[in-house]
Amino acid sequence: MAILVNEKIFTLNTKNTTYQMHVNELGILLHSYYGAKMEYSDLSYASSKKGWNASFSPNIRETSYSHCHASEELSVFGLGDFRLTSLALVNHDGTTGCEPVYHSHKILKGKYAIKGLPAFYGDEGETLVITLKDKAYDIYFHMYYGVLPEYDLITRAVVIENKTESQIKLKKALSLSLDFTSGQFDMIHFHGAHMRERQLERTRITHLASTVASVRGASGHMQNPFVIVCDKNATENYGSAYGIALVYSGNFVISAEVDQHESTRVVAGINPEGFEYTLDPNDTFETPEVALVYSGEGFGKLSNNYHDAIRNNLCRGKFKNARRPVLINNWEATYFDFNADKLVSMAKDAAAIGVELLVMDDGWFGHRDDDHTSLGDWFVNEKKLQGTLSNLVKRVNDEGLKFGIWFEPECISEDSELFKAHPDYRFAIPNRDPSPSRNQFVLDMTRKEVRDCIFDQMEKVLKSANIAYVKWDFNRHLSDIYSAAIPSERQGEIYHRYMLGVYELLERVTAAFPDILFESCSGGGGRFDCGMLYYMPQVWTSDNSDAIDRLKIQYGTSFAYPVRTMGAHVSVCPNHGNARVTPLTTRGNVAYFGTYGLELDITKMTDEEKQEIKRQIAEFKKYYDLIQFGDYYRLISPFTPEESRYCAWQVVSKDGNEALACTVAYESKCTVAPELLKLRGLNPNKLYRINGSEQTYLGSALMNIGFWLDYDHFSYPSRLYHITLA
Repeated sequence: MAILVNEKIFTLNTKNTTYQMHVNELGILLHSYYGAKMEYSDLSYASSKKGWNASFSPNIRETSYSHCHASEELSVFGLGDFRLTSLALVNHDGTTGCEPVYHSHKILKGKYAIKGLPAFYGDEGETLVITLKDKAYDIYFHMYYGVLPEYDLITRAVVIENKTESQIKLKKALSLSLDFTSGQFDMIHFHGAHMRERQLERTRITHLASTVASVRGASGHMQNPFVIVCDKNATENYGSAYGIALVYSGNFVISAEVDQHESTRVVAGINPEGFEYTLDPNDTFETPEVALVYSGEGFGKLSNNYHDAIRNNLCRGKFKNARRPVLINNWEATYFDFNADKLVSMAKDAAAIGVELLVMDDGWFGHRDDDHTSLGDWFVNEKKLQGTLSNLVKRVNDEGLKFGIWFEPECISEDSELFKAHPDYRFAIPNRDPSPSRNQFVLDMTRKEVRDCIFDQMEKVLKSANIAYVKWDFNRHLSDIYSAAIPSERQGEIYHRYMLGVYELLERVTAAFPDILFESCSGGGGRFDCGMLYYMPQVWTSDNSDAIDRLKIQYGTSFAYPVRTMGAHVSVCPNHGNARVTPLTTRGNVAYFGTYGLELDITKMTDEEKQEIKRQIAEFKKYYDLIQFGDYYRLISPFTPEESRYCAWQVVSKDGNEALACTVAYESKCTVAPELLKLRGLNPNKLYRINGSEQTYLGSALMNIGFWLDYDHFSYPSRLYHITLA
């Protein structure tokens, strides 16, 4: 059993980890332990520092218990916990504070789902629901704990139920409060910007709160809703590491601090900035899910558990494990300057070298020839496409390629038929001039009529032709937040209701077209999170397609997200973003470790370049299953260039019998000694060959000594090393 209950001691067990809670004599649910798996015992002694003088921290009357030095599973603002907390509310009479105490519990077969929100799933899992009730009011807190044992995955969510006869207001409703009573920890987070996403940064958690957050209405390029809390000495293959991934795509916060008693607390959930949610009598509020993974073997084990869980128990639909087509996207090839003949010409040349899908990007709808117009007008510009969409798709299909199309369903242009008919459909504060970004505005997705309008337009387009792929883009963040459809006293609900609306639209569209492969995009990787992966199994990793910049972007992304979720394309050189010139082989090798495709005008390539791409496509398909489903290991970090001139990574089959390693050198130098590369994940007692050579290596030797890397004397060289049993 994954869940054990013994006299109000609750133990969650996965394959390698244990998470334990207990209810104390006051009825408070306390965290006891989270870490390496152990035989059952009562670990409640670890939940607080016994005998510690909680100076200036109030005690519960006639007891020595203080909220401010206990490890409460639901930490509450207002009654004496002065640390980071996960819950704050205002009762109907204006009073604040809440005292949740144990009420009941139940165990459910299978992993729970959350109404209107994405979540991990699995019949093989189990769910524990512990219900707490406020001592003064009929407010209930259903604490959901999901266990997927095979992946060492434990999830948490809270359902808040108002059974009073009056409204209450939620000021803060986070999904996670997690305490560590001892130890010193680092936090690894992934900051960035547009075209520079998920840059790794590691900092010590101190008495000064560390916060990773977004108030952009999207998870954003600038921070990712995933962090790792780890021992200060933890590495890729050593030490304790706790992954915290929020299954949500909107405003979020993850904060950590060391308190005055040298304990560490981490909280995570919806960002309370700009959040106030009114809960009517008999209504419930569901918080997004937080997915936790603990590894006692460093970051590599943690990452592979997330990868497997996301591939198998978060992504859905026919494409979650199906082979993805090799595509060519026309954006960097043509931008807005294209017509049907141009696209068909690209399709003809692409088909000849093994490409399987042509994607028509921005510019096919309304009267859009630049980024000033037509968002919201999802009808075909037949003049530009020289006929109907169905005719264009048939022409591309006749060349042997499937067809894909771009949408930006959440945004609107002022120069559009939709805006002329419904100016109130966009977010705009009354009596203020709203702020455009990329010459566009955001639609009010809290409104059902807006979602219905967009769905009806998309449905008509997708039914009109043989569409195999949709790229769902979102190229600005939320501002000027006001909804004409929501009462003034409930405007603090908009950010969250916006995300619920987007998820509802995504559910409708993807359910209506289950045979279409959907890819998420937000100016590249501006919404690369578990929430989006529940609806769309891959994400355009970054608008930056430069292979050398992609080393850091894809390396950082890999800490939580699997290779097969990362859109990765070979683009032209000099690169359109940074003018860098990189060998075509290197561009291909980097793109292999994603959903390999092309982002260029193939009609302008030389015959030699086309033959190289043809070779790459064949090689990518040869290694497809190994790359997409193998265990992923980061070998040499691009964030530590002083340690090596290489970046290196590796995928290994689940049985350890086959591996593929890739190296990319940042620069070539004269008279530089060669380097040894240590592999991981092999069988230590088996013999291997590298790239079919006669020499054999013991697995333990390859992992502890390594092998000599080949040296190439040109800019940004890259090599693949195929490791097979001898």
